[in-house]
Amino acid sequence: MPDSKIERSVEGIVVGVDEAGCAPLAGAVVAAAIRLDVKLPRRLSRAIDDSKKLTAEQREEIFAQLPDYGQFAVGQASVSEIEEINILQAALLAMRRAVAALGLEPVLVLVDGNRDPKLAFPTRCIIGGDALCLSIAAASIVAKVTRDREMAQLALTHPGYGWERNAGYGTPEHRAAIRRLGITAQHRRTFRPIYELLTTSA
Repeated sequence: MPDSKIERSVEGIVVGVDEAGCAPLAGAVVAAAIRLDVKLPRRLSRAIDDSKKLTAEQREEIFAQLPDYGQFAVGQASVSEIEEINILQAALLAMRRAVAALGLEPVLVLVDGNRDPKLAFPTRCIIGGDALCLSIAAASIVAKVTRDREMAQLALTHPGYGWERNAGYGTPEHRAAIRRLGITAQHRRTFRPIYELLTTSA
C-alpha cells in the first residue's frame, strides 16, 4: 500500500509523476504530475493505490476527489512523437510536459521507474513507485483516467476497435479489429504487431 513517508519527510513542495499508455498499440502516452496536501483524509489516502490495482470505477471516484486535496496537471506525447523518438523518450517527454504544466517549483519530484526525465528540479526515481509512494500512485490514477477518457472519445470517431473498453491495448478484440478494419492514424506503426501487419500486407 502506498504511503506518504517521503512527502512528509521533505520540507517544501513534493510532486509525484507517473505515466499511462506505454504498451498500447494506439493512442498517445499520457503523464500526470501531482502535488498532494500533506494531510489527506484517511479515507482518501487509504483508497489511493497503483492504478492497475483499481477498477475503473474506483479510479474515477478517486480522480473526482483529488482537486480538493492538491494540484495536478497532465502532459502527453502524440502518436507521431512516439514514432519519431520511441516510446521511452515519448513517455519522458510527456512527464516533462506534465511537470511544466503544473506550474510549481518543487523541491523534489518523485518519478515512477528508473529513468530520469531530466527535469529542471531535483528528481528521485523509484522503481515500483506507484505501489510505494502516495503521490506517484495518485499521478498514476490521473494519467490512467485521463488517457482512458481520451481513448473512449477516439472510439467515437474510430468505431469497431473497442477502444472504449481496451484503451488501445493489444487485446484479442483490438487485434481482430485491426485485421478486419485496418490501421488508423492513431495506431503506432513502429510497434511490432502493427509493423508486422503492415509489412505482411505490403
